[in-house]
Amino acid sequence: MAKKDLGSKAYLAQQREILDEALADAGGDTLAVRAGQLRSPEGEHGEAMFLTSSYVFDSAQAAAARFSGDDPGNVYSRYTNPTVRYFQERMAALEGGEAAVATASGMAAILSTCMALLKAGDHVVCSRSVFGTTNALFSKYMSKLGITTTFVTLTDLNNWQAALTPATKMLFLETPSNPLCEVADIGAIARLAHDHGAVLVVDNCFCSPALQKPLSLGADIVVHSATKYLDGQGRCVGGVVVGQQAHMDEVLAFVRTAGPTMSAFNAWVFVKGLETLRLRMDAHCASAQALAEWLTEQPQVEQVYYAGLPSHPGHKLASVQQRGFGGVLSFKVKGGRDAAWACIDATRIFSITANLGDAKSTIVHPATTTHGRLSDSDKAEAGITENLIRVSVGLEDIDDLKADLQRGLHVL
Repeated sequence: MAKKDLGSKAYLAQQREILDEALADAGGDTLAVRAGQLRSPEGEHGEAMFLTSSYVFDSAQAAAARFSGDDPGNVYSRYTNPTVRYFQERMAALEGGEAAVATASGMAAILSTCMALLKAGDHVVCSRSVFGTTNALFSKYMSKLGITTTFVTLTDLNNWQAALTPATKMLFLETPSNPLCEVADIGAIARLAHDHGAVLVVDNCFCSPALQKPLSLGADIVVHSATKYLDGQGRCVGGVVVGQQAHMDEVLAFVRTAGPTMSAFNAWVFVKGLETLRLRMDAHCASAQALAEWLTEQPQVEQVYYAGLPSHPGHKLASVQQRGFGGVLSFKVKGGRDAAWACIDATRIFSITANLGDAKSTIVHPATTTHGRLSDSDKAEAGITENLIRVSVGLEDIDDLKADLQRGLHVL
């Protein structure tokens, strides 16, 4: 006798139909709260946390059909888990993609994308204004697999064009960039990629889908470190890849095989973080704008990098392709490393940590932390100087943040 169907497929199918119809024309805030959730027969209001490694099947035949893919559904939590699926479907909805694949970290998202879509002999064109570890992934580890990378100036379209070769299969960038907040013309670079038969991958970590939607601007794939704004409180590490179904099938196949999997607990935390994403991003933007403007008035500051400032080279472009300018800014103090370190060490409210996108404001010295593994020449080309300080503006009172940075600037 066949065992009872514990999955209640008819019930879940009915819920899926109702959800899809209700959210067909929903706005971003609604999708951030509702997309992806299918309630179990228990009728829970909040998203359930499925902390299970495996799943029970009705019969040996049912298990075979599930493993072969003839019967869609949960198989093993390395690559199918309901809580992770909530997060994936919600991210796909927010970014406007056909599907999403969650990973163990933001770097795992980039690695999984490369391993799924590239092979030995392929060539990548990558902005040199990327996170230091992203640079190392392409320059040190992808090269071991026979995948070569040319690094170019993010904002120079001629540089991107000149770097293309017959073997180029992927263009990769992050915008705004880390840490100088440079802004790339996503649409223009997407056209270069597509004219050459390549895909454009955009790291949307600094903006999140609340502020920027690269897929709507022509990008093929979006990657995130969910650790940052998607969570918003610095609680968990995770990543996600969003794009066309065909590409995501390939990414999922790699994740299934290699196992850089997001845990159900972390997925649940990210799902809850998405519910407040737009509200938090608006607050981050407002405070970052105020702090950037204030920093431009301080005599100890040489230069401020924030796209919300009209003086920033990317201000006009960011005003068009972003809904807001983000919560991260950088500034140079007068003096070298000693001055930067003294300023950082004198703060009391800012947390000295390399993470960003947190409710708590953070401060860091990029040249010796996030970009510390770059060579001196690579740092110089990327604009990472010894007197540069990066700030991720949190949700504290803006006057308290100004006063805290003033402590740092007063010691210079």
